[in-house]
Amino acid sequence: MKKLVKTQTQTKTLPQSQDLEVKDGQIIFNVVWGKLVGEFGEENLRFPKEIFWLNGAPGAGKGTNTNFIMRYRDLTAPPLVVSSELQSPEARARIDAGQLVGDREVAEIIFRRLLDPDFEFGAVVDGFPRTKVQVECLKHLHNKLSELHLKYRESLHSDHFKKPHFHIVVLFVDENESVRRQLYRGEHALAHNVEVKESGVGEFMEVRPTDLSAEAAHNRYRTFKEKTYDALQELRQIFFYHFINAHGSIDDVRTRIFDELRYQGSLELDESTYERLSSLPVASSLSIHARQDLVDRLDAYEKRETDLFKEVVEVILKEFMPIVKLHAITGTAVINSENMVFAKPKALEMLIDIFSERGYHAIVDVNKIELAASIDPKSFKINNIVKRVFRVRIRFEGSEIRRGR
Repeated sequence: MKKLVKTQTQTKTLPQSQDLEVKDGQIIFNVVWGKLVGEFGEENLRFPKEIFWLNGAPGAGKGTNTNFIMRYRDLTAPPLVVSSELQSPEARARIDAGQLVGDREVAEIIFRRLLDPDFEFGAVVDGFPRTKVQVECLKHLHNKLSELHLKYRESLHSDHFKKPHFHIVVLFVDENESVRRQLYRGEHALAHNVEVKESGVGEFMEVRPTDLSAEAAHNRYRTFKEKTYDALQELRQIFFYHFINAHGSIDDVRTRIFDELRYQGSLELDESTYERLSSLPVASSLSIHARQDLVDRLDAYEKRETDLFKEVVEVILKEFMPIVKLHAITGTAVINSENMVFAKPKALEMLIDIFSERGYHAIVDVNKIELAASIDPKSFKINNIVKRVFRVRIRFEGSEIRRGR
């Protein structure tokens, strides 16, 4: 038996098993949500505005990279690690066997924990969602939080019901690499624990049963691929979805994470806030054609304002460069100029562009200083003149000093 499910973009045919998982996810969410509303009251269901739902293949480095993600997004609360939250004997037995615990149990524990005020500014959840049913629970949670955002946006509770931002982060390695890392982790933990036992120094590391058997490691990977990875795919079109290739060094992986988690203002800000800021260009867009724009401006100076361009270049050569050369080691020079050629705004533009083309960074401040010029002998009134001082800060790559041994 199959059922047609309509989406915004296409019509998909779902097998009966998937249709049941969708229904189960809705039923479980409704039960869990109703329980939380009854216990805390709807106005007190204050979830974090930003949540990173972190998943990955076994051995992909979730624990290694969690702190990096937190530092990158300025999150201070410790991560919610699903496997640590599930400490019941039944749950531990299933985990040790490489199996998954019940969806309702997981959903209720995680949703309840996210209400902790420590997660007010954001949270990283390691290990959820892992099944199709949990994916459905997550979709319903996002819908419910969006409803609360609209419901309370004009009320005194508006600060506690921000527009929710869910990030799905998936660290991926292939099966061979996953098994290799799992077995290495098991060997390392065993060796470490022997050393701790003999020396009495340090803390014992957790030894996962699945890290000691190649067969168990393969089974754990296949469970991830069949249950978790496939279930996460449908979230690509709903939430921020960050697929990270976790092969390679730690630095390589973190570079990929950084590239994936760049700020996306049009999606993260409230609509009214984004509309207010949208007229300002994003910094990264300015640099796309910056070099060509610079070349075009310099060529235009030479063709259309030849005399002024020539004069600015000569001033830089005679007045600026001797001072800049004296600061070649530090890479920073501050130069005050009273040359009135810079009273012309176009001349200051030329100066900045010339230094930029040559690999320097120049910043110009225009200071006006009042100086006593004369005194009226009858009234003793002081007549002042205003002098312009053009302060130019120039930065460039300094020189390293070789020191003798």
